[in-house]
Amino acid sequence: MKRTPLSLRPAARPRRTAALLAALPVLCPLLCPAFWVPPASADEPPLCTDRPTRATVPCTVPEGRVQIESDLALWTRTDASGTRADSVTPLNPVVKLGLGPATDIALNWAPYVHNRLREGDAVRRQEGVGDLTLRVKQRLTDADAPVQLALVPWIKAPTARTGIGNGAWEGGAVLSALTALPGKLTLAVVPEIDWLANADGSGRHAQITGLVNLSRPLDPRLTLYGELWAARNFDPAGTVRQYSADIALAWLVRPRWQVDLGANIGLNRATPDAQLSLGLSTRF
Repeated sequence: MKRTPLSLRPAARPRRTAALLAALPVLCPLLCPAFWVPPASADEPPLCTDRPTRATVPCTVPEGRVQIESDLALWTRTDASGTRADSVTPLNPVVKLGLGPATDIALNWAPYVHNRLREGDAVRRQEGVGDLTLRVKQRLTDADAPVQLALVPWIKAPTARTGIGNGAWEGGAVLSALTALPGKLTLAVVPEIDWLANADGSGRHAQITGLVNLSRPLDPRLTLYGELWAARNFDPAGTVRQYSADIALAWLVRPRWQVDLGANIGLNRATPDAQLSLGLSTRF
């Protein structure tokens, strides 16, 4: 993955403070579920999230409900050609609203991202807010269909500074397919096509990604996920191919409160070597 060199200018502390204050409306309901989340009713569907792996699943948030799915810690490391790049995002919330029986809308914005690039003895750092992403999920089949499908178009607004983001509007569409298999296994297949900015800023190009995800409950509240992910980015400067093997655990602590752990391991040089996440999801 190509990275823009990090800025040598130190980030201003007031910006960091403002970003953390902006995150409080999301952070409070996540960390204080006993006060924010009422008991689940017997007829309400169980909590269903698009984390902890990369997979997007067809289920949508119930109409009128708000659901928060957030990284509480996200760390990515890439080693290449004598350099080491680390990215840390302490909070990366996705806030969803159920618009109808088969439709929800989601906003994703990280209030603080810290990047560090080490080249020999030189260390450069950059910090700031992330980009803002809007997604709409439309389920195409019944919730109890043997094969469930959903279409998820998305668009990204460039709210991050160069080096954390690329300063460009981008978008794409995801097709999510999910079905049950024998042995309590669930299979998700998720192709995606994106329209991204060229590395030189002169135009747009396509990127195609896809994944195969298998999950299995270990007990009624604990689920294990395994996933293979691939991406091909057709930038005019050169096609970039990425591959990773991902594994995750999700623990349903309460009917509307989920904790998860995930690890993505890069399988080639163009893919970040490791990405680790700790997440929390709730609905109210």
